[in-house]
Amino acid sequence: MFFSNIMAVGTMEGDKQKLNLRREVGIIGAVSFIAGTMIGSGIFMSPQYVLSTVGSPGASLVIWACCGLIAMLGGLCYAELGTVIPESGAEYIYMTAGKVVAFMFVFSFILVMRPASVTGIALSIAEYVVAPFYEGCTPPPLVVKCVAAGSIIVLAIINCVSVRWATAIQVVSTVAKVLALALIALGGVVMLFQGNTQNFDNSFEGTNLGVSSIGIAFYQGLWSYDGWNTLNFLTEELKHPEVNLPRAILIAISLVTGLYLLVNVSYLTVMTPRELMTSSAVAVTWGNKVLGSWGWIMSVAAALSAFGSLNGTFFSGGRVCFVAAREGHMVRVSVRYKCVLTPSPALIFTTVVSLLVLIPGDFQSIVNFFSFTAWFFYAITLAGLLYLKIKKPELPRPYRVPIILPILVLIAAIFLVLAPIVDDPQIEYLYVTLFMFSGVLIYIPFIHYKLLPGLLTKLTVVLQLFLEVAPADKNL
Repeated sequence: MFFSNIMAVGTMEGDKQKLNLRREVGIIGAVSFIAGTMIGSGIFMSPQYVLSTVGSPGASLVIWACCGLIAMLGGLCYAELGTVIPESGAEYIYMTAGKVVAFMFVFSFILVMRPASVTGIALSIAEYVVAPFYEGCTPPPLVVKCVAAGSIIVLAIINCVSVRWATAIQVVSTVAKVLALALIALGGVVMLFQGNTQNFDNSFEGTNLGVSSIGIAFYQGLWSYDGWNTLNFLTEELKHPEVNLPRAILIAISLVTGLYLLVNVSYLTVMTPRELMTSSAVAVTWGNKVLGSWGWIMSVAAALSAFGSLNGTFFSGGRVCFVAAREGHMVRVSVRYKCVLTPSPALIFTTVVSLLVLIPGDFQSIVNFFSFTAWFFYAITLAGLLYLKIKKPELPRPYRVPIILPILVLIAAIFLVLAPIVDDPQIEYLYVTLFMFSGVLIYIPFIHYKLLPGLLTKLTVVLQLFLEVAPADKNL
């Protein structure tokens, strides 16, 4: 009886209205989405890891500039894909021609990439929240992880309960992150004009040119640029995507790259390389040196920035799960229909997995494994673009890039996947690889051959009843 009722509710609501995604995001909104997603915890956490990995200030600045270039070229390649396949969902929707690969992506996304992203950002929040209370020493890992867990749970509840609250947090955090980075950049410029250039003498001395070291440095740097493909998750909502998609990518990534370089120069102007590498909260160290007793402001601003980044990760994280459910690759529990329309099942699941990842994880290893997995699938996506350019030249392409661009970014992606395991192979990367491919073991029996369809149907309906959700229609 209850099963039939919930199925009837879903059918009745579907009959009453079929929602189409409206194209409401203009060029200013598009630039804001990209820049707002990219600027988060990374620029406040990664600089010390990039510097310690490559060994010299000059090399670290080169890494940051190259990361910006890779993000720019990758974004332009994705702009062509977004106009050839004008659907939301980014990598997942581009891979659906290969059903197994698409399932591997969504399997890895919900169990590795998204939880790793959430956990890494939560650890950033925790570091900056506790930093003022442990000035001059490293905060206890247990305290950091407890604060990180609390931030994950609080934001998960907010995003499950109210879209309005989540949006308000995003606005406040965006203001905080822009003001914080502008203050750091401006402070660095002032210090440079005052003649504080001693840290740039012999700036390439001690550079570590090991393949693995360079790969890990790129992982840490590209973590700060993650979000360059944001618009491809909402292509169906973008006005004139053939024009605004590449234009927004060019504007946003150029601005972010310039800002990141200025901020890193400011860090190196104020702090010695040794101070930068040993700082657990680099913005706080910068604030204490430049602002004195007001240095705690940087801790608050950095924590708010990371808090907003985590909120945005939760806010947008349901999209891939939502699209995968539409395509039949996940249980069809997509959106709450009572009181608030939020993707609560995806948020609850992400929260549980993220808390499990948090227990053994540390920031550097989490970022490395996230980047390894992400660039594996970026490489597959770019290979798909090359296939379309060579084998399907007749497809309409409102925007196109020279074939050399996807080739260059594909080479970079392959390097980023292989580099960490060439010089210094670690067993953890093998575990991550095996886990990604284990998705095939689930896809073949349950998705392809549809074993136990009755059990899956009952599970779907039970979850719909328990979570008060209903399946969503495909909106094109």
